[in-house]
Order: sequence, then C-alpha cells, then structure tokens
Amino acid sequence: MTQFTAFVTAISAVLASTAQPVTTFAESRFYPPEGIEIVIADAPQTRYAHDGRWYVEALKGREYAIRIRNPFGVRVAVALSVDGLNTIDARHTSASDARKWVLGPYETITISGWQTNRTEARHFEFVSEEQSYGQALGQTNDLGVISAVFFRERVRPTTRYLERDTQSGRALPAPAASRPEGQSLQSEASDAKARENAQEGLAATGMGRRTEHEVTQVRLDLESSAALSVNVRYEFRPQLVTLGVLPAVRAIDPLRRRERASGFEPGFSPVPPRFR
Repeated sequence: MTQFTAFVTAISAVLASTAQPVTTFAESRFYPPEGIEIVIADAPQTRYAHDGRWYVEALKGREYAIRIRNPFGVRVAVALSVDGLNTIDARHTSASDARKWVLGPYETITISGWQTNRTEARHFEFVSEEQSYGQALGQTNDLGVISAVFFRERVRPTTRYLERDTQSGRALPAPAASRPEGQSLQSEASDAKARENAQEGLAATGMGRRTEHEVTQVRLDLESSAALSVNVRYEFRPQLVTLGVLPAVRAIDPLRRRERASGFEPGFSPVPPRFR
C-alpha cells in the first residue's frame, strides 16, 4: 500500500501522488460541473454549456474563489489548477503528479487564492493576460481554464463507501451545445469580431491581496485513476459573445430610431421644481 503525504485543515493539499497517468474518468451521479463553482462575493457565477464545454463570465478586476464539493462518500484529493498552474505550488504537471486539496466525505471547501506558504494565500483575480500570474511566470499555454481532478482515497471493499459509490468506468458525458444550428465561428464576421475583441484583452487570473489560509499535513492512500474531472472555461463577456456562448446585444439602428419619432406625445408641459 502506497502512502501519500498531504496538507489538511478544513482545507488541505496532497504533497505526493500516485505518479501514474490518469487513464479513466469514472461516471459520477453528480453531473459536472457540480464538483466546482466559481464564486464572486459569495455568489456562484452562472455556468453556460456550449460546444461540449462549460463557461463562466469573468468580471475584470474582481476577486473570485473556487468552491469544491466532494460528491463521494470517501475522502478525496483534488488536483486544482488555474490557467494550467497548480493552486498550491504553481507547478505545471499532470493531475496525478500534482499536489492536491483534501476533502472529507461530501465536504465542501472554498479555495480563495494561490497558496504562497503554510499560513497565507493570495486572492484569485480576473485580469488581462498581460497582468496574469501565468504571464509573470512565463506559463501562458493554458490561460482561461480552471480544472479540478478528483482522486478517491483507497478503502477496503467491505466498507459501505465503495458499495455506495460503485462506478461504471465510462467517460463523463459532455454538456450539450447551446449555439443555434448553422451558426459558424469561422465566418468572416466572427473573425473580424474576434480580432476586435482581442484588442480589449483576454481573461486570465492574477495574484491579488494576501489572506490567511493555514494548512497542515496528513497521509493518504489514493486510487491510481481519477474518479471525476471537471473543466470550466472563463472569458470576459465580449469574448463569450464572439464564441457564441452568450447572445449579442444588438444596438438600435439610429436611423430607424429617428424614423419612429412622432414629435408630440399627449399630455401637458411639466413644471420643474424651481418654477413651482
């Protein structure tokens, strides 16, 4: 039996892992992305299904947190990355090799920032690519994505947890696309809009204010394969519109507005307060 060193309080992190590749994602009774939520000021951001992915709107300059829920009846270790960087040590590794956060059965925790030492973290903050933590570290290949991969603690087959959480081993279904049929992102109009929005900046995550966040060590024996994997893409609103995730807000044609003008409306002349 292989043992794994971990950090734990109410919030915790694994220091070692199976060192084996993730080969299968077992199907969970919780449809993704229920395993994680993106939270701003304690309010979960709306999630949008589009072309087999999940999206949330990034609000530029706002701090955010990641709420993780363990859907299993055993402890789990969760490899959590933002922009491809581990939220514990900022390393870019496989999920199995990553340091991980530990949750008890059905527990929910909130990760508010990058863990900078055993007692402090720095808040996640939506910024442009140029201001991002990934840019500062020279790691920009995976900006705009938040990933959580769940590894269950290995337990004896006679316990109630494995009986309750028997998995099929099939791949998780992708979310249904929300873009209307026939709409193409390859059209000239979409390409022009994409170039225009690119000038406004693309969303990434920066390193914000310091916050207290103490962690301690535990030891875990983890299953070699992941039990659940959740990915969430985030972008500013103009980019979500360009991708077809959100509908475009059409401005009123000024000429048509003027054509609807009638000049008079029924009623009388109002009397401003100074003339009363």
